[in-house]
Amino acid sequence: MSSVAPLLVALAYLAGSVSSAIMVSRAMGLADPRTVGSGNPGATNVLRHSGRKAAALTLAGDLLKGLVPVLLGQALGLAPAWLAAVGAAAFLGHLFPVFFGFRGGKGVATYIGVLLGYGWPLGLAFVLAWLATAAAFRYSSLAALVAATTSPVVAVAFGIPPPVVSAMTGMVALLVWRHRSNIRNLL
Repeated sequence: MSSVAPLLVALAYLAGSVSSAIMVSRAMGLADPRTVGSGNPGATNVLRHSGRKAAALTLAGDLLKGLVPVLLGQALGLAPAWLAAVGAAAFLGHLFPVFFGFRGGKGVATYIGVLLGYGWPLGLAFVLAWLATAAAFRYSSLAALVAATTSPVVAVAFGIPPPVVSAMTGMVALLVWRHRSNIRNLL
């Protein structure tokens, strides 16, 4: 198993590097999301400029590229440290995609997919925190930040192994960093 783990980490990064927003936009004959709106290749920007169908497909693609590698790692019986690395690699691929000049999205949907792979209650807790915050304040970025920053605490409460919680904490730090312009606007 341990010889397969590094290969799965590399494959997770490559899967994360496939930009769902760009691929969906190309397939549907829509504007490249990097050239419109916020310039972010993510589901929210696609929603604003290309509609619900394109955004839903983008969201699903970004979520799956976080979920599938972690589920594969689970199926292969990888140790928690390797599962943490697989999830982090998929997330880093989304943020810094090798196929698109290392300029990717903010990572929210891919992070949700990774959480669902680590354990569906983690993903559900994220979604519920996002929905509650979005309903109260009407800002998607604020909802994502609140849900993300609370997720490592939820993971500890659910007994998730420490290497996975550490990886989650690192992903959250990067997610917050990627939202720095949103944070300035919110303030």
